[in-house]
Amino acid sequence: MAAVGIARGLGVTLRNLFRRKVTTQYPDAIRPKPVRFHGRHVLNRYEDGMEKCIGCELCAGVCPARCIYVRGADNPPDSPVSPGERFGYVYEINFLRCIFCGLCVEACPTEAITMSNLFEWSFTDRKDAIFGKDLLLVEADGTPRHKGSPYFDPESLRESGGWMRATSPSGDGDYVGVGGWSSDAGYGVRPGEAGQRAIVDAPETTAEDHA
Repeated sequence: MAAVGIARGLGVTLRNLFRRKVTTQYPDAIRPKPVRFHGRHVLNRYEDGMEKCIGCELCAGVCPARCIYVRGADNPPDSPVSPGERFGYVYEINFLRCIFCGLCVEACPTEAITMSNLFEWSFTDRKDAIFGKDLLLVEADGTPRHKGSPYFDPESLRESGGWMRATSPSGDGDYVGVGGWSSDAGYGVRPGEAGQRAIVDAPETTAEDHA
């Protein structure tokens, strides 16, 4: 019986020996990531530079890992930070606790927090895993900030918000090709999710539209 088992095992090996390899030789070859990939979070801005976060703390409330800490503050009347009455004065994410579920993205009413395609970064100190607003918030031109390992793909970090750009939510055909998301600083209205029809006459939205 043992010989029969060994023969069957060798048969499986020989049948697959000359088949096309399906294993990606990482890191020499990197597979394309899905549009809705769950990677490192970013805080976005509108095209005029105003922050999208209004300090509502819904992301922190819905987080099952309790890794998000947010404190809102009233906007200065003479120099508002966001288009709402409040803005995210303090914003922190502990990436040692984050499970990358994306519930914060779904809960955000202004598309302020989105998830990028970046997952390749590491820490040598636990304190470095806590990202504050200074790192999460993109620059005025939309360029993301980052710290940690210098070996990361900046394009993966710039590609974010895939969850917000589905042009047919829940499979409703009435919304195919309709852009229902706001524009981002440095990018404008990003294209719709891959595999769906392009945006048709999607109006660009600014901070004033969300005030």
